[in-house]
Amino acid sequence: MSGAPRIAIVGGGLGGLTLARVLHVHGIAATVYELDASATARDQGGSLDMDPESGRRALLHAGLLEEFRPLSRPEDGELRLLDKDAAVGFRIPAPEPGERDEGEERPEIDRRALRDLLLGSLPEGTVRWGHKVRAVALGRAGRPTLTLSGGRTVEADLLVGADGAWSRVRPLVSDADPVYSGVSFVDCLLHDVDARHPAVAELVGRGTMFALADEKGLIAQRNGGNRVRVYAAVKAPEEWSRSGLIDPADPVAARKRLLDLFPDWDEGLRALIADSDGPLVPRPIHALPIGHRWERTPGVTLLGDAAHLMSPFAGAGANLAMLDGAELALALATNDDLETALNAYETPMFPRAEAAAAQSADNLTGFFHPDGLRIACDTFTAVTSGGEAR
Repeated sequence: MSGAPRIAIVGGGLGGLTLARVLHVHGIAATVYELDASATARDQGGSLDMDPESGRRALLHAGLLEEFRPLSRPEDGELRLLDKDAAVGFRIPAPEPGERDEGEERPEIDRRALRDLLLGSLPEGTVRWGHKVRAVALGRAGRPTLTLSGGRTVEADLLVGADGAWSRVRPLVSDADPVYSGVSFVDCLLHDVDARHPAVAELVGRGTMFALADEKGLIAQRNGGNRVRVYAAVKAPEEWSRSGLIDPADPVAARKRLLDLFPDWDEGLRALIADSDGPLVPRPIHALPIGHRWERTPGVTLLGDAAHLMSPFAGAGANLAMLDGAELALALATNDDLETALNAYETPMFPRAEAAAAQSADNLTGFFHPDGLRIACDTFTAVTSGGEAR
């Protein structure tokens, strides 16, 4: 773009950092305002499989694909679908090193490792840690303005909401709010699984395992550092997942209450909960309306979950956020006019996000149907020819 636009990005997640990085590659400065006090202030979640057409394409535009490779785990690409007796209903094996097709593989990487890669690629001071956004508004001449904790205001030529499900920026362009999906996760971790929990390591395999039955699920995922992250998924009222189940003051009772929801499940599957380390963390699943979009608002746009929050059952959220960030940066780098650039970014983003959100919603409904395992097997069979169904 001509001149030096002041670009403020609210949110230092994967999408916001990808935007800042690709802008930097093209010689455009931006400032990221992040609520967290530091890069290590909180858990960043589990692993991601990086899609070649979205997440890895974004890394290519960011000039980080080669740095990404040694951090990723192509060998952790296995998928297993089990019933509640731990019988395997469907399996996609991880490719052997000599069999990998780099154009098709979806290597795993921990969210923290990926975020650290992006952070390390940015100039010092790009991310302003511990900056809580109290309010956003359209100020003088319609220019977006942030009010930060402490009362300081920041005026920008472009304000990008990369601040997730409960975005502070979204109300400038849309009245939409996330809606509870009816499904809640409770997540936990098992550490040093190969040595301390060999049966769990064998059950989960080298990737992701879904056990589905009774309109419930146990989802386990290999993470780096020899850990397994577990998500217990149940249909429940939103508030129940917090007040009705998880009492931080009594983790033993909370773990028992969670186990009681899976009474006749295989003991090896129940061990994913019973043997877990540390706290149980409730995560109600929300989504924005499928096809969420907004009228062009001068100087403001959204990306990632702020734009198209969806359930995790399309495996697309983080990949799409990174692609959003990369494509917004490219639009800004190749168009002299700000509004032309924003139109160029939003026009393909809306239908792309709508398709992924629809798939995500369909999968959530199907996987937690009474016949969820069969539906999940059919779903994965339809998208891959390498599965081994029973």
